[in-house]
Amino acid sequence: MEPSVPPALLAEPDAAAAAEVMQGLASPARIRILARLLHAPCSVGELAGELGLGQPAVSNHLRLLRHLDLVTGRREGRSVVYALHDAHVADLLRQVLAHVHHGGPA
Repeated sequence: MEPSVPPALLAEPDAAAAAEVMQGLASPARIRILARLLHAPCSVGELAGELGLGQPAVSNHLRLLRHLDLVTGRREGRSVVYALHDAHVADLLRQVLAHVHHGGPA
């Protein structure tokens, strides 16, 4: 039987994992990449072109986002097509953007 933990307490490993994800989101470029992937999967080249970022920078951002399980990549021919990892990531991003548009910090 699991010990009863008051709902207000968060275990240190869970807090550390959440903080790592939040640090990964602490980049306007990564937020823009995730927001673009909300609409449809795409390649590094497409992301770079649409967002006005260099391909090496986009690749570095995607590497971190993959490490944090925020995006996935699947090979299609010679390129990799990236997508949001799952509906949880889409929901998280939508909630953050809704908060910003509701009058959160600018």
